Amino acid sequence: MIAIIDYGMGNIHSVQKALEFLGAETFLTNKPKDLMRSDKAVLPGVGAFDDAVAELRRRGLISALTDYIKQGKIFLGICLGMQLLFETSQEGKLRGLNILKGRVRRFNKKSAVKIPHIGWNQLNLENKGCPLLKGLADKSYVYFCHSYYPGPARKEAVAATTDYGIKFTSIVWQDNVFGVQFHPEKSQEAGLKILNNFVKLC
Repeated sequence: MIAIIDYGMGNIHSVQKALEFLGAETFLTNKPKDLMRSDKAVLPGVGAFDDAVAELRRRGLISALTDYIKQGKIFLGICLGMQLLFETSQEGKLRGLNILKGRVRRFNKKSAVKIPHIGWNQLNLENKGCPLLKGLADKSYVYFCHSYYPGPARKEAVAATTDYGIKFTSIVWQDNVFGVQFHPEKSQEAGLKILNNFVKLC
């Protein structure tokens, strides 16, 4: 059973439909006690970092999420949901979940590329041992919509990168924790492959 965390800041129904299309049993929740009865959890997210942290705090989910991950349960953060796994973000002043070491950074406003980064772009597979990447071709296209990107402190946590003015981290992996900067639920074949790999994880 996969818990999809509803804290008012994500495309939760699109994520739920994609997972259920792949045969997964899912449920939406914003309650810590419901989260703990799931086998896996997904934290989607669209919006601002500080607003998201404040909503998680208000619903009592900060400690629940960290406890859940420390128990070794499989966890996936999507877009802002992935950024929340880090210590801090240049977008705000509040602390993230501090599950992954590093800081979320903003694309340089003076860069030649358009910000936000919206549309299809390629994945450079940096660590093909990452379970989410099983059967995925290098340079697969996925759909992005973001102005900030993760800056992991540990090089080993980088599973894939993407080129957009700079080379930025687009998939992170650390033990039972996975994060994607793009939207797999909007990424057609490649996105469904990644989500299916997540569904099959034990």
